Amino acid sequence: MHVLLFDDPAIRPHLLPFTFTRPVAALRCGILTLAEKWQHRLAVKQIGYLTQDYLQAKFPAGNTQGPALVINGAVCPDDLLTRQVQALVPGEALFDGELLVAAHLSDATQVAELIQEGFQKTRDVAEPVTVIREVWHLFLRNGAEIRRDFALLTAGRTSAPIGDAHTIVYAPENIFIEPGVKIRAAILNAENGPIYLGRNSQVHEGAIISGPLALCEGSHINAGAKMRGDNTVGPYSKVGGEVGNSILLGYSNKGHDGYLGNSVIGEWCNLGADTNTSNLKNNYAPVKIWSHSAGRFVNTGQQFCGLMMGDHSKCGINTMFNTGTVVGVGANIFGAGFPRTFIPSFSWGGAAGFETFKLPKVTEVAERVMARRQLAYDAVEQGIMQHVYDATAKDRVWEKATSVAPAAGTEL
Repeated sequence: MHVLLFDDPAIRPHLLPFTFTRPVAALRCGILTLAEKWQHRLAVKQIGYLTQDYLQAKFPAGNTQGPALVINGAVCPDDLLTRQVQALVPGEALFDGELLVAAHLSDATQVAELIQEGFQKTRDVAEPVTVIREVWHLFLRNGAEIRRDFALLTAGRTSAPIGDAHTIVYAPENIFIEPGVKIRAAILNAENGPIYLGRNSQVHEGAIISGPLALCEGSHINAGAKMRGDNTVGPYSKVGGEVGNSILLGYSNKGHDGYLGNSVIGEWCNLGADTNTSNLKNNYAPVKIWSHSAGRFVNTGQQFCGLMMGDHSKCGINTMFNTGTVVGVGANIFGAGFPRTFIPSFSWGGAAGFETFKLPKVTEVAERVMARRQLAYDAVEQGIMQHVYDATAKDRVWEKATSVAPAAGTEL
């Protein structure tokens, strides 16, 4: 049976800027993306995405003919929910209150009509489900999802040995090491949560790691790093300095000293040396952050909230991000002082002001960066970025000021 993960239109806008460049289910929380969680639990070789048209070339729906399980891409599965989804009969849907969790369709081509018009047979979930509704939910739920994914991925398997006499280990029963991992003179403390070291990852000399932690395939924790717990380092990323309760989605680097806390960093991002994020206001008040869906700052209700940075964004050395900063896609930030707490997509500048980071220049950088990982910034990637560039033009308010500026010699 086909499995299709759909972007809930009531949720996807709240997960921007990350969902500018991926479906909701391609977000990483814990060790796995939401799509990978369902794929493992349902034991299917392939899943499809029902997402925005401009994303379908990179994230295809696949075969939509015939019966299918259609699942809300923002929902994180567990054993109980998986059994309930598998028990659905054709024409039946599973709800958590008003939220459509999943449905069994006899004809997947009718998914849009059925979602709009309703289902003849419905049932309620046995217990409330975990839903990623807001960007800060990613780091809030990361520790719990690492534990859940750890149990899923390691059940019935034996960890590779550490094999380094100079590495200190606490609670080794909570540590799992995939093949190809290299560890040198580190401290691994899994007393408060599991530590998962993915295939061909490396932990360098003097690193201090507290669980829960997920180090995904091909990633590095640099020498002397301090990983304080509830952290996910996505595939082919590098981290250094001090990191707490944060997620790097993949292919991104925070290679040097500096603090990153209660933050989510997209793919193909780079944080310059000694970049620091504030995750707590001086008055300890709840943090407000920019909402792309609301077009204004919204209250997260959280005392701790750091940096939300979209794909292909970068910052120079000594960049200081204030509490609850949101950076869009393809931005380049540099200079002294604190930049504004909402930095639109394709911005170039810093505290002194911004101009537009033109798409041809963004393309030059992306081509170089992705080539370092033997990946191409191809026509599909360029098409996605072109769409985001056009869709976010309204956020770059300086462009509007330029477009209405009077011509030389015009009287005001």
